[in-house]
Amino acid sequence: MRAIGIVLAGGNNSRMRELSNKRATAAMPIAGGFRSIDFVLSNMSNSHIQKVAVFTQYNAKSLNEHLNSSKWWDFGRKQGGLFVFTPTTTPENSYWYRGTADAMAQNLSFLKNSHEPYVVIASGDGVYKMDYNKVLEYHIAKKADFTVVTANVEQKDDPSRFGVIRTDSDGRIVEFEEKPIDANSFQVSAGIYIVRRRLLIELIEKSIDEERYDFVKDILIRYKNVKKIYAYPMENYWSNISSVDSYFRTNMDFLKKDIRDYFFKQYPDIYSKVEDLPPAKYNAGSDVRNSLVSSGCIINGTVEDSILFKKVFVGNNCVIKNSIILNDVYIGDNTRIENCIVESRDTIRANTTHIGEDGEVKIVVEMNERYAL
Repeated sequence: MRAIGIVLAGGNNSRMRELSNKRATAAMPIAGGFRSIDFVLSNMSNSHIQKVAVFTQYNAKSLNEHLNSSKWWDFGRKQGGLFVFTPTTTPENSYWYRGTADAMAQNLSFLKNSHEPYVVIASGDGVYKMDYNKVLEYHIAKKADFTVVTANVEQKDDPSRFGVIRTDSDGRIVEFEEKPIDANSFQVSAGIYIVRRRLLIELIEKSIDEERYDFVKDILIRYKNVKKIYAYPMENYWSNISSVDSYFRTNMDFLKKDIRDYFFKQYPDIYSKVEDLPPAKYNAGSDVRNSLVSSGCIINGTVEDSILFKKVFVGNNCVIKNSIILNDVYIGDNTRIENCIVESRDTIRANTTHIGEDGEVKIVVEMNERYAL
């Protein structure tokens, strides 16, 4: 593909509550054995983009460890590769990334030293499959300056937390409002953009000179009446996980056979870093229904409509319903968990109950005695 890729994975999001205390949003576990960023990196690889940069910043330790080898997504090449850029203090600059445009500005040499004519920019917190080649063909056919991939969301997804878009009959964007108080449209930006590389360099340099640091607000929205910006509607599954409710709902979507088959049984594949773990073990007395159970788990109790990530231990007489148990959690005997997200590396004491009330998802974070000094 005649493009390089940029993945924006550095932001902090208060809507994730306690879940963002340990990791960046792009590193959130998805569907038992994946991270959020795996989806965009797999899309880049499957679209034959050979050179990809990931901009990380907030709470990036877990994300950087996940990205420590490019081989999992087939970016280990002589030409191209996977590049991880974190904020760096230099004699000319001592700032962290002040926004998405500033992140690109501080690493502008990556864009200038590349030779591909186009850039695919995507956020690291989207769950979807897409061939970016089709978006590029649309971009070229429309003779667009920018192309924004859009998705339709329902009211329950709260469109006001996205960039809300309205288009004319030709698909050109006529209104673009970032996170409006009152959204008047359900067509939102999916956080995926295509632009010519030289135009991007020019606009970033101009924005930074004017002390404007956000790619969406200070480039896309500011130039929407000056540049030709078109919308490319996404037809298949797309979800953004940047709030607790959307993260919970996205994971639960993988309990639906059609969505699970779409991601894991239909070409192209989604790739992730592989760990050498034994298969899940179901001991006598265990009862598992409509759930995803990852490798390394040991089940002794009842699990219904739930997702268990790697190395989860479920004790005797436990009941887990409609919940997400993140990696390396020990659940003591006679415990009941319902409508919850249990944080990774937790120890849930025996004979305790955790239930999310009134339709609210409860985040469970317990004292971790197994790892105490």
